[in-house]
Amino acid sequence: MNREKFRKMYDLLMEQLDVSRELSDDEILGVIDELILTQARELFLSLKEKVELRQELFCSVRKLDVLQELIDDESVTEIMVNGPDHIFVERGGKLTRWNKVFTSEEKLEDVIQQIVGRCNRVVNESMPIVDARLENGARVNAVVYPVALNGPILTIRRFPDDPITMEKLIELGSITSECAEFLRKLVEARYSIVIGGGTGSGKTTFLGAVTEYIPKDERLITIEDNAELKIRGIDNLVCLEAKMANMAGAVSVTIRDLIRSALRMRPDRIIVGEVRGGEAVDMLQSLNTGHDGSLSTLHANSSQDMLSRIETMTLMGIDLPLEAIRRQIASGVDILVHLGRMRDKSRKLLEITEVCGFENGEIQTRPLYRWEEGKGLVKTGELLHCEKMKRAGIRL
Repeated sequence: MNREKFRKMYDLLMEQLDVSRELSDDEILGVIDELILTQARELFLSLKEKVELRQELFCSVRKLDVLQELIDDESVTEIMVNGPDHIFVERGGKLTRWNKVFTSEEKLEDVIQQIVGRCNRVVNESMPIVDARLENGARVNAVVYPVALNGPILTIRRFPDDPITMEKLIELGSITSECAEFLRKLVEARYSIVIGGGTGSGKTTFLGAVTEYIPKDERLITIEDNAELKIRGIDNLVCLEAKMANMAGAVSVTIRDLIRSALRMRPDRIIVGEVRGGEAVDMLQSLNTGHDGSLSTLHANSSQDMLSRIETMTLMGIDLPLEAIRRQIASGVDILVHLGRMRDKSRKLLEITEVCGFENGEIQTRPLYRWEEGKGLVKTGELLHCEKMKRAGIRL
């Protein structure tokens, strides 16, 4: 569809719509159909252009404008909007530029406000960065003026409508069946697991797959900045989401607040969607006060880097000697799972590491599985601490 034709039709549509009241979808489509009928001859619209124009005009008014087509496309995993004229799309790990654009910077800003408004969040010059989510669970990050210099920036990460299972990850080659079975035993035996990796390595997806192994009769509490996890099969499930402060005077509710509250809800396990800062203190306290078997994710480049990140984030929340923090980590965290993105854009489990204890001022670790070029995931060691396995009656 020619952009000039669309802009003209959009302006005419805005003039004809009665914005003084709430319009139904059918009413809006009726105005669009009448407009196309009267303008088709003047604009020399083909049948195909009429169909496309009808859909685009409706999406521009009722949905997410030019992005709606991408939101509805299940093959799209990421949408990146760098101002109104530059839209990039990721499909199958490959990034391409899309041939459609927003009619104006103001329209892109309207779409951003529409998204964040549905999540009861605010983005403006005073609060120019916001995280939100779409109704389908897609993760949204928006950055506006004065931080964004080349127009409003919008990034949407779309998750599959049906959560990816561990069987699917095995089928994709992200993990071996042997390794998946080992993780199942760890989860059932209530080993506390932290999943780490870089941006786009599949941490949230992998965390969701691992939760399949949690016994169905347990009480599970999930805590996230933006609710993304889709956990099935557990009836006693509580989902908590952090909330930002807004201009109306509502106070913020942080991940730290939610972890503290969750500890009073008698959980069997706590899942923290992503640890980013001082909430690492509360996570460690929960792991060291009888809530073993909990799961979390964080950004890190290796298993060793995961430990350093937890140390740093804990120091952001409390002033303790480094040795005391390391003792807390060694006592509370049992297993580190490191994920990565390969050269071919595939996502794989790269390493499973056991946290063995604290000795000579350092956290002792032991690699159990490691990905090797040409060999894949290779078993490199045996689990040292098997006490939880024995208590759960599970044989390795």
